[in-house]
Amino acid sequence: MKLECMKSVRIGAGLGFYGDNWEPVAASIERGGVQFIASDHLAELTLAILQKDRQRDPALGYARDVVPMLLKLWPLMRERGVRFVCNAGGLNPRGAAQAVLAAFKAKGWQAKVAVVTGDDVLPQLQNADTGFDHLFTQASVAGVRERLVFANAYLGAQPIVQALDAGADIVITGRVADAALFLGPLVHSLGWKLGGATSEQDLNRLAQGLTVGHLLECSGQGSGGNFGSQGAWQAIPDLAHIGYPIAEVHEDGTAFITKAPGTGGRVNFDTVRQQLLYEVHNPHAYFSPDVVLDMGGIQLLDEGDDRVRLTGARGTVPTDTLKVVAGFRDGYKAEVTWGFSWPDAWDKAQAAQATIRTLLKDKRIPHDELYVEYPGLNSAHGALAPMPKADALNQSNEIWTRLVLRTQDKAAADGFGRLFPWIGLSGPAYTCGFTGLHNTSELLGIWPTLIPRAGVEAGVGMELLS
Repeated sequence: MKLECMKSVRIGAGLGFYGDNWEPVAASIERGGVQFIASDHLAELTLAILQKDRQRDPALGYARDVVPMLLKLWPLMRERGVRFVCNAGGLNPRGAAQAVLAAFKAKGWQAKVAVVTGDDVLPQLQNADTGFDHLFTQASVAGVRERLVFANAYLGAQPIVQALDAGADIVITGRVADAALFLGPLVHSLGWKLGGATSEQDLNRLAQGLTVGHLLECSGQGSGGNFGSQGAWQAIPDLAHIGYPIAEVHEDGTAFITKAPGTGGRVNFDTVRQQLLYEVHNPHAYFSPDVVLDMGGIQLLDEGDDRVRLTGARGTVPTDTLKVVAGFRDGYKAEVTWGFSWPDAWDKAQAAQATIRTLLKDKRIPHDELYVEYPGLNSAHGALAPMPKADALNQSNEIWTRLVLRTQDKAAADGFGRLFPWIGLSGPAYTCGFTGLHNTSELLGIWPTLIPRAGVEAGVGMELLS
């Protein structure tokens, strides 16, 4: 069957992280011909941010940008029949939905909002005698169990499909796999087989859909933003008005990656290829709750005019486990940054750092680590950054020094900044003052692990609110 005779759907990228720009989403709705927007608000560490919000106010715990975003987008969506899927629910998806509905009610608007729950598996980690070892170090969860504050499994697309089938205009989830936000609308619209899919055709279609989700989940990064090709990034036009990527997906899985006309950025072979390999450990086994993707046969054909054809993704049956991201209390940090100017800039910075280490020892301040880096020299690449010789560093106009104290003692973190002010008149000659003298924050460690799928999916639910 020719593509033009097949059923197809267009889905646009929403946010790529909590706090991302939603203005390009409006352009996709107005000029991109999309039926769906899928918006990923949860970067890997965002749940830790939301946990701190929830500690201050139990009614929070969700990505609060979802409310102003939807207040801006809903009139455009309603006029064109565009539906919206997001994981902005974070640790409190029902709270996010209620906040959206309250804001809509104040405007006199009505919408069907679905809530997907069941990703919270904290009780299972807290109560289990065995299992849930760290995914990379194989350490036992017993060492952090008493300090765990959240644990969420990465759900798949099935509850999103259920919500869309029930007529939801807006679907708000907690932690789901990023690409599942996109796969759900594709399965709903194109009639693909999801749960229990075992045929090669079914699995390959899901693999194509997963690839589409992976290409769109990072907002403007899929259309030329953050493009790292040496010497080529300068050719990406008009980033100030970048268009987020849009996928046109056909019933057989064939997809075209593009963007709304009249927007900045670039969709071509190179920008799509870079996003394809982003955050991929093994391109032949990219795991998701819905399908395991093999990228080895993917073909990208640049058709010009910001349009790339995607075919060739292959899929196999998903595993019987789901990934979990858990967070635990892991002490406190405090940091101070200040700069030293020519002459002898490097030697001054080293002398000041040695003074702080001496004071920490003399005052017996408990700490796990004093981390030191030099912005402009090695803060981006760390130990991989080649450092100039001391003579050259001493001739530098300025050397900036950032010191971060990590400690289990909050009082030690609170007092770290008090070690510095006297150095202004009694230490090496410096410039530009200190920043961060009163900057203590609680640290949340991240605990990745696996959980049996059956014990999670049995508790997944969908609630339709209006």
